[in-house]
Formats: sequence, C-alpha cells, structure tokens
Amino acid sequence: MLSLFEGEPLTLFLAEPVSANPQFLNITIMSFVFEKSKPIAIGADHAGVDYKDEVKKWLESSGYQVKDFGTYNADSVDYPDFAHPTANSVETGEASFGILFCGSANGVAMTANKHEGIRAGLCWLTEVAELTRLHNDANMICIPARFVSLAAAKEMIEKFMTTAFEGGRHQNRVNKITCA
Repeated sequence: MLSLFEGEPLTLFLAEPVSANPQFLNITIMSFVFEKSKPIAIGADHAGVDYKDEVKKWLESSGYQVKDFGTYNADSVDYPDFAHPTANSVETGEASFGILFCGSANGVAMTANKHEGIRAGLCWLTEVAELTRLHNDANMICIPARFVSLAAAKEMIEKFMTTAFEGGRHQNRVNKITCA
C-alpha cells in the first residue's frame, strides 16, 4: 500500500522503460484548492455555450458538482444575463468558484467584476490562469471561446482549480482592489 499527500511528487521506477529514456515517471497528485463540497458555477453566452456544455460534462465526469446558469443554446443572448447569476453564486458562497465563457471573455469578465466579492480573471493561456490564482486570488475564470481551443480551456481550468493563492506581498494588493 502506498500513501501520498496531495501535491507531493511521486517517482515510480518502471521495470520496462516507457520510452528509450528516462526510466522514471514523475506524477504529481493535483490538489483542488476550492471547497469541493460546493458546486462550481458555470455560465456562458451564445459564443461560449458549446465550451460550457463540454466543460460541464468533463467536470461532472471528474466527480465535481456543477451549477449551470446558462445559456442553453446558441441563440443570440446578452452575456450579463448569465454572468451576473454565475458571479452572484460565487459572491454569496453558494459556489466554490466560477467559470464564464463568451467570445472574447471581456464582457463576462467586466460584468462579473461589478460584484464586490468577485475577482474574475480573463485567461487565454495556462500561465495566465495560474497567475490569476497565485497573485490575484481570483475566484472566477473567464475564457474567450473564440480564441482558445477546448483543450486549452480545460487545461486553464485545471490549473486554476489547483493553484492556491500565494498570499504574502500579494495579499496587500488584493486587499486594495475593493472600492470603499
């Protein structure tokens, strides 16, 4: 029996090499940094509905609860009608964090950030998704469905879900975001 801590690297020695070299395989156990007992809030406009639906299926198949705030088809809609309820769910603590999709992700990010308790980051690269968590303690990720692949969106979401806020010097900066 093998016991592991989340986030700790595991090195396995393989009797047969996977490829010519190396003979060691490093595996890192991913750690979910949000409250897993709460659902993940997800929403999109018509430009992001296909990604939303695919990401929802992917998350649910991975054992996560997902609360879907729509839209539910590709008919043209107004993104605030879906961004506000998604952000509200995160702001009130009903959801652990939120995911929003639209064409550029600018509109949903602007809308979500109107909520006092929301720090929504517009992400187009995995490294940006990681930094929105590390440095900004983002609680929502906004993804431009017209500019990234579905695979890249999933990679960004996974990085977002498993990256903890670094705190330290960044905490003071985050504390200054809210208008008083």
